[in-house]
Amino acid sequence: MRMIRKKFTSYVMAGALTLATVSLPVIANAGDYAFDNPNDAPTGGEMLADAFMVRPLMVVGTVLTTAAFIVTLPFSAIGGNVDEAADRLVKEPAKYTFTRPLGQL
Repeated sequence: MRMIRKKFTSYVMAGALTLATVSLPVIANAGDYAFDNPNDAPTGGEMLADAFMVRPLMVVGTVLTTAAFIVTLPFSAIGGNVDEAADRLVKEPAKYTFTRPLGQL
């Protein structure tokens, strides 16, 4: 029984890795087709997806990147790039999460 479980787990992991590898080019090109005209008003579905999926994930991401900034702050201070690190790890995620219009990804 244990041998079957190990084989099944290895097959599932191999399949997941293969699927992830095969789908990478598709994901990379998805940005070309997602929003043809940035001036278009977002649809209701886009607003709902932004409000209930993207924004909560971005709040978590903002907290994680802020924590990463605090942990790496001594190294940034030694390297002299505290402002750049703060912009990339704190300001940009916070701005994307809290100040952009709803539905505009």
